[in-house]
Amino acid sequence: MMNKKDYYEVLGVSKTATEDEIKRAFRKLAKQYHPDINKEPGAEEKFKEIGEAYSVLSDPEKRRQYDQFGHAAFEQGGQGGQGGFGGFSGFNADDIDLSSIFGDLFGGAFGGFSGFGRGNQTKRNRPVKGKDTLIHMNLTFEEAVFGCSKTLKLDLDETCEKCDGKGGFDESTCTTCNGQGRVITQQQTMFGVFQTENTCPDCDGTGKIFKTKCSACKGKGDIVKNKEIVVKIPEGVDTGNKIRISGKGSAGYNGGPNGDIYIEFKVKEHPLFQRDDNNIYLEVPLTITEATLGCKKEIPTLYGNVILDIKEGTQSGEKLKLKGKGLKTPDSYKKGDMYVITKVITPTKLDRNQKRLLKELSETILNSNSAFKNFNQYL
Repeated sequence: MMNKKDYYEVLGVSKTATEDEIKRAFRKLAKQYHPDINKEPGAEEKFKEIGEAYSVLSDPEKRRQYDQFGHAAFEQGGQGGQGGFGGFSGFNADDIDLSSIFGDLFGGAFGGFSGFGRGNQTKRNRPVKGKDTLIHMNLTFEEAVFGCSKTLKLDLDETCEKCDGKGGFDESTCTTCNGQGRVITQQQTMFGVFQTENTCPDCDGTGKIFKTKCSACKGKGDIVKNKEIVVKIPEGVDTGNKIRISGKGSAGYNGGPNGDIYIEFKVKEHPLFQRDDNNIYLEVPLTITEATLGCKKEIPTLYGNVILDIKEGTQSGEKLKLKGKGLKTPDSYKKGDMYVITKVITPTKLDRNQKRLLKELSETILNSNSAFKNFNQYL
């Protein structure tokens, strides 16, 4: 695949540019490279490149995906794939409706452009993919670690069965646009005369009109239905991960494929376990006696309790590794490890006898421990 230029570089703006800054940059470049003005070789391709960059950066969700995954977020199959992780896929530069973009910005002065991808075609006259749906899902720590099944209840567009998605009955060719779905006008501007191509107002771009509007869908061609979808959440997902359920979104138009469902996860923190990728960290409290004399300490893991051998003289902050006691991640079949961090708890409430015993112990340690001896000789 040919490397694409960074969209921010194409528009000449920074990655922190505001919506207004992006729009101003686009306006300036669109006027500069519009093929009706600029006849230099490569101007048309540059113009399409500008339109593609703007179509992504002007859309908050597409921009967020682009910032996270770059161009890979919009490649067919994308980062996700069916049931996979990453950004939204299925974006195609050919699907950019340039006439819509320029019409919004320039009031119709820059309308349809012959030969510009699919921008000059009526979307409702060709197969169009259905709308994608993004779901934010909360998971407990355990659900994320071990995987689970969830039932989604969604309101999705479905093709109207009564009219087979057409929106009406007794169809005939629209006489206003002669079945093209678009009407062409000319407009005098400061740059000269420009040809503007817009959606036909009589047939709404379909190229057809109906004598009778479908009563079930009110002429829209689709109806909203509540659907239940069972989703299998793979083990090891984490906050910010996404999965794609291909073809389970809203129905497409004119025979186009259904949209996809994207699920983005937020995992609740565990009161004991901390996660770092596929490794688990656990802080284990020890009494002074346990740390000094050593002990057999029962601790929890993801897979049940185990007995940990605490060695004599254990200090706070020591790290003990339990191999294979971490978790799997969706992109790895190997379990991570569990790390136990010791924390020696200093008692704060002692009776008189306990204080006396500790003081005697302290004096013994001060007289026998080399660390204290080396320190005290400089006092």
